[in-house]
Amino acid sequence: MSSDARSASPTAARGLDPVLPRKARILVLGSFPGVASLAAGQYYAHPRNHFWPVMAALLDEPLPSLPYAERLDRIARRGVALWDTIVACERTGSSDQAIRNAVRAEVARVRRASPYIEVVAFNGHTAARALPRWRDAGYATVALPSTSPAYTRPLDEKLAAWRALEPWLGARGAAIPARR
Repeated sequence: MSSDARSASPTAARGLDPVLPRKARILVLGSFPGVASLAAGQYYAHPRNHFWPVMAALLDEPLPSLPYAERLDRIARRGVALWDTIVACERTGSSDQAIRNAVRAEVARVRRASPYIEVVAFNGHTAARALPRWRDAGYATVALPSTSPAYTRPLDEKLAAWRALEPWLGARGAAIPARR
């Protein structure tokens, strides 16, 4: 077998650990981390991904300029959790279309770790395929445009759609009160 044929074979991959702050009210679910995110061990690590600029605008925080751990702390304080709808799969490259043999995220794990989540936001079309399962589990749901650089819409257009999350975002620096 040539090295080209081997490199084209799907490889098994595990996703990133979830970021599930106890008092979170919003869960953002992507599909599965891209190669850059898996290599860095960080959500939305590709430099052209719009996730951190979108969240920075929504939260009025300088997220893209902060170290990753501080980014996670800032969004956690504002009630945002992160994970993916797929926690393991086989895939070649970063394309969602190349995902095979997907293992899905567990709703029960989220409910145990972050019992105050009210809304699940799906980052892109592939992630939104899981929307019925989360809606049927009792969560409000919203499908949002992908922040991926593969989805080439302008940042301001993506941000306008992501503003749908504003009702669930806590005030800057404020603790998130439980709504239940």
